[in-house]
Amino acid sequence: MPDYIPQPDGDFDAWVANFVTYANANLAALGLVAGDMTPITTAKTTWDTAFPAHVTASAAAVAARNAKDAARGNLEGVIRPLVKRLQAGSAVDDAERAALGITVPDRTPSPVPVPTTRPVVKVDTSQRLQHTLSFADETTPTSTRKPAGVSAAEIWVKIDGPPPVDATQLSFLATDTRTPYLATFDGADGGKPAHYMLRWINTKGQPGPWSETATATIGA
Repeated sequence: MPDYIPQPDGDFDAWVANFVTYANANLAALGLVAGDMTPITTAKTTWDTAFPAHVTASAAAVAARNAKDAARGNLEGVIRPLVKRLQAGSAVDDAERAALGITVPDRTPSPVPVPTTRPVVKVDTSQRLQHTLSFADETTPTSTRKPAGVSAAEIWVKIDGPPPVDATQLSFLATDTRTPYLATFDGADGGKPAHYMLRWINTKGQPGPWSETATATIGA
């Protein structure tokens, strides 16, 4: 059951005023005497001072915050063009940038990590003499986003025979920057198995570990 005393201060103020007015006007009917209302009347006198003071202070605080925000926006607006000039000029060195507290350019290129995770591969064989290879990272198999620093996937294949025992039995097929990849085959390959292995390469061309072998029959 909800409390009969309203929570918002404005509603509470109106409720108290009605309560005190009605109670004082109907003491006998309510079985009360004037002394019963004395603590309430005293407390209401304090409230009648505190509540308007709070409303006034709150309005002043809002006005002060708006004035502060406007002043800051104006100050930033005149600082930023000057900093842009300083950054573009040749007179300011990095020590002076640091002393001013403005951005000091990072002049050391961040190293590109060698991939440590593997692609996972799915092969769609629904079209004759075609395989559509969808690939994703093993850590995020439901996302097409490549790992940080990875530029593409290298796709290698072994056609016919048993799966490859190692990468030396594979032939390079393609480098693909975006999944999926469409592999097409000649009629002579129809009915043969195609064994795929993929690996990520970073922006420097450094490869990561090989994926598990994905095998699918080339539809004739």
